[in-house]
Amino acid sequence: MNNVYIYDGSFINLLNLLYYLLKNNIRPTNIKKKGYLGSLFDYLIELDLRKINKSDALIKKLGKTVIHHIYYVYLSEEENKEIIIYYYLLNYFKYGPNLNKMRNLKCVSETLRISKKVGNEAHKMKGFIRFKELKNNILYASFAPDNNVLEIVSLHFKKRLANEYWLIKDEKRKIISIYDKKDFYILNEEMFNISEYILSDNELEMVNLWQTFYNTIGIKERKNPRCQMNFMPKKYWPYIIEMSGENEKSC
Repeated sequence: MNNVYIYDGSFINLLNLLYYLLKNNIRPTNIKKKGYLGSLFDYLIELDLRKINKSDALIKKLGKTVIHHIYYVYLSEEENKEIIIYYYLLNYFKYGPNLNKMRNLKCVSETLRISKKVGNEAHKMKGFIRFKELKNNILYASFAPDNNVLEIVSLHFKKRLANEYWLIKDEKRKIISIYDKKDFYILNEEMFNISEYILSDNELEMVNLWQTFYNTIGIKERKNPRCQMNFMPKKYWPYIIEMSGENEKSC
């Protein structure tokens, strides 16, 4: 029988669960978010993680570097990320801070690989995101990253656009980051009606001017969508003004 431990999907309760498992020397077959159905051979175990409440204690023991890596793995879309984090921490308490040098261990190499991949995508998105001005002087942007990097990106724009009101929507996960010139808050899409907001007249004019400029300088006979995709993958096309509508066309 496979012992699969269930948590609510939050990072805090993942840490609470990991603390419980490590402290009691329990080696789960896997760790999954709530809603996981499991197979015929899975025995699903769900604890009251609010009673454990040891996430802060675990964070203090681990330090910034380890927390950075496991948090980035948590933000990834890797199928078995929780069990990878579990074995990474299990070995951390065995070998200490030198663990990251032991890349022969699968849990270490996987943790560092995934952490780097999430960090690279977050860095790319900081430069890619395009804001538009709405009628109420709020800046709005949307994107659909492979990994859940909305919080990392929001931390960047909290500093970069500190004196602006802005919204950033993750279209893939249907979550929205809302900044009020003090801090940002991440909400589910159904908690915030973005359809009420429309582009300002100035923004509409700028969009039209930019699309006109882009289409004017282009040479129709030399258009090469495949080459364009080499520089800007097609999955990003819906989120840039000059490629509006192009993503629906066949290449």
